[in-house]
Order: sequence, then C-alpha cells, then structure tokens
Amino acid sequence: MMGNYHVRFGSRVIASNACLRLTLPKWIHNFQFSKREATLVVHAEYVFPLLCFLKNHSNARFRVLIDVCGVDYPSRKQRFEVVYNLLSLQYNSRIRVQTSVDEITPMNSVVSIFPSAGWWEREVWDMFGVYFTNHPDLRRILTDYGFEGHPLRKDFPLSGYLEVRYDDSEKRVVSEPIEMAQEFRYFDFTSPWIHPLNT
Repeated sequence: MMGNYHVRFGSRVIASNACLRLTLPKWIHNFQFSKREATLVVHAEYVFPLLCFLKNHSNARFRVLIDVCGVDYPSRKQRFEVVYNLLSLQYNSRIRVQTSVDEITPMNSVVSIFPSAGWWEREVWDMFGVYFTNHPDLRRILTDYGFEGHPLRKDFPLSGYLEVRYDDSEKRVVSEPIEMAQEFRYFDFTSPWIHPLNT
C-alpha cells in the first residue's frame, strides 16, 4: 500500500508541475523533482504572482508558507538565492520555489499573500541584505540596531567588525572596532565523499 502511495504521490506532483510549466512557461525557469518534493526555479519578478497562483488555484492549494530562507553564493552573478517552502494540506504535498537576486535588485514582499512571511523576510534582510519592497516592517530582527553588515554573507568577517563587552569602569556595555584584518575566504565545495580516491 505504501508503494502505491509513493507512485500516486509522485505521478500527481509531476503531472501538476508539468501542467504548471505549460500554464506558466514565462514564470518558471526550471523544474526539478527529487525525494517526493518539487522545486520550481523562477525569475525574481514572478515570485509574487506565482505564489498567488499556488495558494489560490484549485489544483494547487499551497496555503501554508513553511519557511523563507536565503543562501549566499558569492561566485554567482546573482549571488543570493531566496527559497520559499510551501505546503498543501489538502493534497498532502510540498513545493519549493526558489529565485536568485543580486545585491541591488529588491524583491517584492509576499506578506500580503502569506502574513507569516513578515518575520522570515526580515530575517533574510537582516542576515543577507536582500531587500523586500512593500514590506510593512522591514527592520533588523536578530542583530542589534546599530549593527553594520549582514552576518550570513560569506564575505562577512568571522570575527565581525565590532567587539562588544562590558566595561567595569564605565559600568555599561561598550563596543569597539576590532583591529584584526581578514582576507577574503575561498570556499572549496568539493567533497571527499562524492568521489573517494581509489586506493
């Protein structure tokens, strides 16, 4: 019985996403299906209308926004990837919508579609610096008010820019610039477990 469930689930999701690509060819740049979950890669300007479609269309009903997250790829021209994870309780399926933006181009906020996106978009803004237009309250959520930079960017120094400590003589918390210089770090994405050496 479980095997039939997997087959039905997979074929329904693949069929619905093939339908999405035929219905919305201009919006969907790429489609991937892996481990019972579909991923739609879209251009940034089409995220808002696509999420409206996925939430309201009778064959989709993705009414729960589980998460919005960001990823930094400094070697890419559009270095930031923003990922929306959606859930359809009616059809018991998940879908991932991902897009890429650069440091300058803002994204349209989806708070008017999914009110819960407000917190997650603030986190992506705070940690990566991706700006969301039409957001009702876009301000830092995890770092301090005077914090400079975005700490989850790969070019952000590991030690930060300021040292925050309690000063006994002044009886308050003080922040001072760090005097250590750091060079840009290179990240090697090769893994020894993907292609093990033949010994």
